[in-house]
Amino acid sequence: MELPFGAYNSSFKQDLAIVRTKTQWVLLILLIAVTFLLPAVMPRDWLTWFTTLGIFIVAALGLHVMIGLSGQFSMCHSALMAVGAYTAAILAHSHGFPAWSTLPISGLAAGLLGMAFAIPAVRITGFYLVMVTMAAQFVIIWCIEEISWTGGNIGLPVNPLVMFGHEIGKVGFCWIVLIAVVVSAILVKNIQRTNAGRRLLAMRDNEVAAEVMGINLFRTKILAFFIGCFFAGIAGWLWAYQLSYLNPAQFSFSLSMKFLGMLVVGGLGSTAGVVLGVSAIQLAEKSTDYINPLLSEILPKSIADNLGPSMALIIFSLVVILFIMLEPHGLYGRVQRIRLWFSMHPFSF
Repeated sequence: MELPFGAYNSSFKQDLAIVRTKTQWVLLILLIAVTFLLPAVMPRDWLTWFTTLGIFIVAALGLHVMIGLSGQFSMCHSALMAVGAYTAAILAHSHGFPAWSTLPISGLAAGLLGMAFAIPAVRITGFYLVMVTMAAQFVIIWCIEEISWTGGNIGLPVNPLVMFGHEIGKVGFCWIVLIAVVVSAILVKNIQRTNAGRRLLAMRDNEVAAEVMGINLFRTKILAFFIGCFFAGIAGWLWAYQLSYLNPAQFSFSLSMKFLGMLVVGGLGSTAGVVLGVSAIQLAEKSTDYINPLLSEILPKSIADNLGPSMALIIFSLVVILFIMLEPHGLYGRVQRIRLWFSMHPFSF
């Protein structure tokens, strides 16, 4: 990463630092402060949207570890969110577990199940890996629908989240989600700076070369699946307490496709790109709340009624297609080019 003109590193510690200058520290602190103040002043519908945005960022960070860092494609991320969500609901609702104690259990349950599906898939790559994980999506959801203690197609209620004897409101829960986002982003950002993270990156770039260098591909792939699915389970726990009632239809295959589209729009291989991609897709879909009423005024009622429910999918598809065609490196690639221009100023030529 290029430093601003006139700044330089004098040690390896400074060279490895994520936030390097005083200006960057001030901007980061201001960004976090403003983000945590927003839930207190947001309208109710935007607060729900903002909370969902944070939950999807946590889930997408897990998929980023699997695809962006290790090159292992997964099409069953929403099903693994379902595993985390249903684990929390079943343990708390049916077995009386404290809600907070189910948080790590939900992550571990999704991570271990992801490892179980990864074991037969570690010998395959590309299209075949996509097909195996796609099958896992439908198998997991089918099991949830057929097992009686998950509530089947009827669903399962989720007890309200309580802290210090008081039920947590929507604003308080949004702050919990934001804390989870910050912690998850810090963890994921630092994973690639560890020995395990460097093994993931080496495997992503060239599996043959990584194996020649002594990297155990089997263990590394299993690790990638476990970490990615663990974050999916944590996101599922958060989403369960936001929804307050679970149904298998909430964890559809289209949601897994959406997570993949978020990574494409944000830029594969970047933690910041995950946040940008999720925000862009969610904002694009939120715009349908304002587009649909306009369509009802412009178009005949029969056409508007048929087009309205599909508008979110249409906008999502258009955004992904346009980014693939015009900005293949995603939003993060564009931000990096802008930062490079400013870092070289006044000699940006």
